[in-house]
Amino acid sequence: MSHTLEHNTTIKAEALALWQLSWPILVGQLASVGMAVADVAMSGHASAQDLAAVSLGASIWTILLVTLMGVMMAVNPIVAHHVGAGEYERIPHVVRQALWKALGIGLLAMVAANVSTLVFDHMQIEPIVAERAKQFLHVISFALPAFACYRVLYGYSASLNETKPMMMIALGALALNVLLNWMLIYGKFGLPALGGVGCAFATLACVWFNLLAMVWWMKRAPVYRSSWPLDRFEAPHWPEIRNLLKIGLPIGVTYFAESSSFGLIALLVAEFGTVQVAAHQIALNFSSLVFMVPMSLGVAMLTRVGQALGEGNPAAARFRSWVGVGLSFGFAIVSACLIALFNHQIAGLYTSDISVAAIAAHLLVFAAVFQLSDATQVSTSCAIRGYKVTRPPMLIHLAAFWGFALPLGCVLGLAPAWLPWKPAQPMAAEGFWIALVVGLTVAALGLTWFLDRLSRHRLLQPV
Repeated sequence: MSHTLEHNTTIKAEALALWQLSWPILVGQLASVGMAVADVAMSGHASAQDLAAVSLGASIWTILLVTLMGVMMAVNPIVAHHVGAGEYERIPHVVRQALWKALGIGLLAMVAANVSTLVFDHMQIEPIVAERAKQFLHVISFALPAFACYRVLYGYSASLNETKPMMMIALGALALNVLLNWMLIYGKFGLPALGGVGCAFATLACVWFNLLAMVWWMKRAPVYRSSWPLDRFEAPHWPEIRNLLKIGLPIGVTYFAESSSFGLIALLVAEFGTVQVAAHQIALNFSSLVFMVPMSLGVAMLTRVGQALGEGNPAAARFRSWVGVGLSFGFAIVSACLIALFNHQIAGLYTSDISVAAIAAHLLVFAAVFQLSDATQVSTSCAIRGYKVTRPPMLIHLAAFWGFALPLGCVLGLAPAWLPWKPAQPMAAEGFWIALVVGLTVAALGLTWFLDRLSRHRLLQPV
C-alpha cells in the first residue's frame, strides 16, 4: 500500500514538473498563433486580394518556419544532457556553434523563400494577388535567419528549465504585431497603406524583436551566467556543426513531411469548391489550437528526459517519458470528448454559413478521434529526441504521412477513375480526414513501440 502511494506521489511530482515547464511554452505558442490570426483578420479588412495574397504567402512561409524549427531543435537534447550531467562549461560552445548553423540554414531558407515565389506564376490566380504574394514572401524572407537564431536560444533556455522568457517575449511580440499591422496595413501616422505586404513587414519586425529581446533577457538574468554563450567570439567548428545537423536535419524533415502533407491536402480539397475548403480549414485550425497543449508538453518532456540521461539515470528517463505520454494521452481523451460533444457549437464560432458549418462539424468528429493518436505521436517523438535519437522518428513519420495518409486520402477523397478499387463517389474533405486518422495512428503506434524498445535498451546499457 505504501509503495503504491509513493509511486503515485512520484507520478504526481513528475506531472507537476512537466506542467511547470510546459505552461509558459503553451502561452507563448498561443500568442504566436494569435499573430497569424491577426494577420489574416486585419489583411481581410484591407481587401479580398490582400487576404488571398497573405494566405498564399503564409502557406509557404509556414512550411519553411516549421522546418527551420525542427532543424534548430538539435540544441535542446544536447544542452539538456549537459545540464543533467552538470557540465555547464560545455554549453556555451554548443550554443555558439548552433548559432552558426542557424545563420547558415536561415540564409538558405531565405533563398528558398524567394525562389518559391516563382510558383505563383503557374497558379490560376489574379495577377494582383500573385504580385502581392510575391512581395509578401520577399519581405518576410529576411526574418528567417533571425528566426533560426531565436530558436537556438529558445532551445537553450528551455533546456535550462527557463521557459517563462519565451512566454513574456511572445506576448510582447503579439502586441507589437497588432500595432504594426494596424499602422502598416491601413497606413496610419502618415505611413503608406501597404495592405497585405504590411503584414510581412510587421512579422519581420516581430521576429527580430523576439531575437533581440531574448538576448537582452538572457544577458540580465542570473540563471544564464554559468553558461552564457555570447561572452566571446568563436569561429565555426565543423565537427560540432555536423553533429548538430545529424540530430537536427531528421527533425526538420519530420516537421516538413507533416506540415507539407497538411498543406497539400488543403490544395487537393480545393477542387471540391469553397464550402469544402472552408470546412476543412475550420476543422484544421481548431485542431491546431488544441494540438498546442501536447506539443508544449513534448518540449518539456524532451528537456526532462535529456536531463535524466545526462545524469546517467536511464530509469528516470524512461519513467519521465511514460509519465509525459500518459499526461498527453489523458489530455487527448478530455479534448476528444469535448470536441465530439460540442462540434456544432465549435463550427458555429467560425462561420454563420449553414452548409460550411455542417461539413465542419462532421470533420470535427474525425478531429476528435485523432486527438488520441496525435497527442501520442508528438509526446513519444519528443521523448525519443530526448535520447538524441532522431532518424527513426523521421522514417516513421514519413511512412505515416507520405506512405499512408496522403495515398489513402487521394483514394478516398479524390476517387480517381483509373483505380480498380475506390469509393463510388469522391469523399472530398471527409476522405482526407479519415486518411489523417489512419496516418496519425500509424505514427503513434510506431513511435510508442520504438520508445519502449529504446528506453528498455538504454536500461541494459552500462552507465
